[in-house]
Amino acid sequence: MEIKQLRYFLEVHREGSFSKASEKLHTSQPALSKVIHQLEEELDMRLFDRSTRHLKISEEGEILRVHAQKVLRDVEDLEKAADEIRVRKKGSFKFGLPPVIGSSFFPSIIAFFREHYPDTDMQIVEEGAKIMEESLLEGNIDVGVAILPVDDEAFEVRPIIEKELLLVVSARHPLAHNDSVKMKELHEETFLMFRQGFSLYDRIREACIQAGFEPHVGNESTQWDFLLTMAKENMGIAFLPETVLEKADLSDVSVLSITEPLIHWNLALIWRKQSYQSHAAKEWVKVVEEAFKAE
Repeated sequence: MEIKQLRYFLEVHREGSFSKASEKLHTSQPALSKVIHQLEEELDMRLFDRSTRHLKISEEGEILRVHAQKVLRDVEDLEKAADEIRVRKKGSFKFGLPPVIGSSFFPSIIAFFREHYPDTDMQIVEEGAKIMEESLLEGNIDVGVAILPVDDEAFEVRPIIEKELLLVVSARHPLAHNDSVKMKELHEETFLMFRQGFSLYDRIREACIQAGFEPHVGNESTQWDFLLTMAKENMGIAFLPETVLEKADLSDVSVLSITEPLIHWNLALIWRKQSYQSHAAKEWVKVVEEAFKAE
């Protein structure tokens, strides 16, 4: 069995088509089909069901896919380690940063790191926390920021901050003069939410369900300032992290604590367990941890 066979197999599954996969792999379709056929003969199993109109992975193929992904991730880690040894550079890495978190904490830390580590190559990838976790597991990102909890069997976890989500309502809202509110009291409200794929969406929805209701979502966005503006206009209620609100224009809004349940917003640096980390990525983790210890 060759690494090339596994790469071709995964690309066919990803594209759902031999023709599309051959284009991505820059090879001919007959050559690709031959590689997959050889792999099937070697394993003595059919990897794809070709009898249907659309190519479908077989049950055996699905089991192999999980193992093939792990093998390729390990190979990629090996290649990164070999490359760093060969060229003797400090390394490069991709840092996953959810947008709502990035604007609150990281600009000054990133500037410090780039000033003190000018030879490193840090690429910043903005993705929602849930999508970022998938990217970490697939090896597309090296280190990321997550909203806890995460699967600590899959990730190394370094907590960096503990905060809460707060409720933002228009100054014209009936709750505007309250200091706090129980989640169950919001069951008839229109919720302004971060888009699905963001951990905050799930966190708020879970708190609503815990309080006995499914939230009515009036609008979704990836931008906290848009949600804040919508709340100012009394288009609904928004939930934003403490740190975001510390820097925001809070004129014409009221900020309330949420109780029963509290909605925690605890952040951590995470990376895939047993994955290769370049020297640069390790130094970045140290810099971030020191920055948050100093606050």
